[in-house]
Amino acid sequence: MAIGARPAEIVRMILRQGMGLAIGGIVLGVLGAFTLTHAVKALLFGVTPTDPVTFVGVAAVLSAAALVACYIPARRAAQIDPLRALRIE
Repeated sequence: MAIGARPAEIVRMILRQGMGLAIGGIVLGVLGAFTLTHAVKALLFGVTPTDPVTFVGVAAVLSAAALVACYIPARRAAQIDPLRALRIE
């Protein structure tokens, strides 16, 4: 913000970076879960090992949690006075 960024741009930048990492982790987790389903197949009762509703539901909940976890600090960062932040540095 000290070099001209608007608060909305700060929020968008932080959300893009944080959600990029979160989505990458979710994709790797889903791929890992698909590959390891044969190991836990005997422990599952009432669902198939690759139940699409379960996978989509878990991915949606994790995405929502990551979005909230990124948005709160992004909003706080956008509200910081640039002069005060520069004086602290």
